[in-house]
Amino acid sequence: MAREDTEFELHCGRYCLNLSKRAHLMGILNVTPDSFSEGGRYFGLENALRQAHRMAEEGADIIDVGGESTRPGSQPVSLEEEIKRVLPVVERLVKELSIPISVDTYKTEVAKKALDSGAHLINDVTALRGDSSLGAVVAQFKVPLILMHMQGNPRDMQRSPHYKSLIPEIILFLRQAMERARQAGVEEKNILIDPGIGFGKRKGHNLEIIKSLREFKVIGRPIVTGTSRKSLIGDVLNLPVGERLEGTAATVACSILNGAHILRVHDVKEMVRVARMVDAIVQGEQYA
Repeated sequence: MAREDTEFELHCGRYCLNLSKRAHLMGILNVTPDSFSEGGRYFGLENALRQAHRMAEEGADIIDVGGESTRPGSQPVSLEEEIKRVLPVVERLVKELSIPISVDTYKTEVAKKALDSGAHLINDVTALRGDSSLGAVVAQFKVPLILMHMQGNPRDMQRSPHYKSLIPEIILFLRQAMERARQAGVEEKNILIDPGIGFGKRKGHNLEIIKSLREFKVIGRPIVTGTSRKSLIGDVLNLPVGERLEGTAATVACSILNGAHILRVHDVKEMVRVARMVDAIVQGEQYA
């Protein structure tokens, strides 16, 4: 049994990922001093490179490099500082690894420099609302673009998130984001969507998104999710960030069963095992 009827192939430079064949894992590489999950452990070039190589060896399909924290209450960093954090890492990884390198940014100049250096896709948590010219740069380089839903911004998104009708509102937002991308010249085949778990949502909102993930298939694009170590898990299990591995595994398994194509994770080795097991259950005797 195939994962789904729709076939999604993601072309990232010289790499082609068949997202319909199995779930893909995106290793999170936060090169910031204030990451909510690593606390700056991979801040600095050599630390970041070691972690990226480790994640690739453990089975990551993509590495996602981020130079600005988007944890609740975080403050934006300057363009110069973000470039200083991200660019040296990207320049090395595109040469040293044989998997696509993503850059988690909403800033046009960061994206342009990273793409000039060989990055393969852009992950924009603002869905082209943070910098209106980012879409044109993505279109120019003809790379994939992840558009994520967020209510508010990282500084205020968790103060009082509210929705009249959660899933329809997120779907509408993502459709509008796709239209912004198309207007900027981004081809639809290069667009991925992310419902933004933890970004302007309460615990109940996040649980409903995971449970209702298949409803996002109406948009017709690959679905990206990021639940790894998030407060959703801490709220349910009453556990600190460092003890959320099993909770993350449960959310990853449920997300795959409900149709997620790419899972953003910190603990690659463990989540690859989870993903492969769920893939085997979904595909049955057809599992390779």
